[in-house]
Amino acid sequence: MSQIKPSFRVKQIYGWLYHHYVLSFDEMKNIPKALKEELAEKFVVNPLSIVNKEESSDGTIKYLLQMQDGKTMEAVWLKMKDKQLDASGKLVQEAKYTICVSTQVGCKVGCTFCLTAKGGFTRDLTAGEIVAQVVTLKRDNDHKHNRKINIVYMGMGEPLDNLSNLAKAIEIFKEEEGLCIGGKRQTVSTSGLSNKIDQLGAMDLGVHIAISLHAVDDKLRTELIPMNKAHNISSIIEAVKRFPIDTRKRVMFEYLVIKNKNDDIASAKKLIKLLSGIKAKVNLIYFNPYPGTHYDRPSKEDMLAFQEYLIKHGLLCTIRDSKGIDISAACGQLKEKMEGEI
Repeated sequence: MSQIKPSFRVKQIYGWLYHHYVLSFDEMKNIPKALKEELAEKFVVNPLSIVNKEESSDGTIKYLLQMQDGKTMEAVWLKMKDKQLDASGKLVQEAKYTICVSTQVGCKVGCTFCLTAKGGFTRDLTAGEIVAQVVTLKRDNDHKHNRKINIVYMGMGEPLDNLSNLAKAIEIFKEEEGLCIGGKRQTVSTSGLSNKIDQLGAMDLGVHIAISLHAVDDKLRTELIPMNKAHNISSIIEAVKRFPIDTRKRVMFEYLVIKNKNDDIASAKKLIKLLSGIKAKVNLIYFNPYPGTHYDRPSKEDMLAFQEYLIKHGLLCTIRDSKGIDISAACGQLKEKMEGEI
């Protein structure tokens, strides 16, 4: 945008893109016709189209989005808290939402529990395609530009495997004239590319980091995440200790709980020892079964016992609500279903 003159036009264009969510340059009413034509030759306003969406009874909406090259990926609209009304029916607090964003078509990591891995890796998303997911979902849900929203890079793909485009997207989201989504409202979830964790930390973008740990020893983690051979648990823990973190915040460790794999108290004991010395929060996640998987969902009793043990021994721990369990909730499931592979 730096080549656009006069400079105030950039602010106007940003407003149309990120405040009004326009679908074409023609809708930018205060932009001269010649400039709109020039922009239309060089840029695309809307690189994504909604191919399909499934809405859960809990308000979760799973989107299948298609890009200009025909490739598809997913994004998810998550309702985190319902709106609150006082006794007279006046709105006290707006509903709170999070958007789960993809960074790649497919994924190179190859986690054995993840449906996205089944299709292999196709390509990285551009920064524009990452940003467009948020704009598209906000537009589709009539979510005003100045209403707060959180972003988690936890959809299809490994975010740190597409670090340059991820960093550009993070900066675009933070832009005050645009969506103004600060770093503290953006969380990068990684399967643990330890060297890339260091690179992201060096960029000092102010984002939170979440580690998809899922196991407490290298043998099981390598079974679940083959990439663990190159980036083992100890290398990840050391990289996390080097990551610049707001002193008021904690590092999130995602722990996907799989029946008879990592849901026992012995694993809970190892997890406490592993995270010793880190200001950590553990987010326990129920494994979401999908057709063809050989992994099972843990029992609620085992999940609660695991959580209780961690809390009793001083580790902050929550159980993530299973959002969208009545729709194609697992990452990549809607894409696979639409492509007729399951």
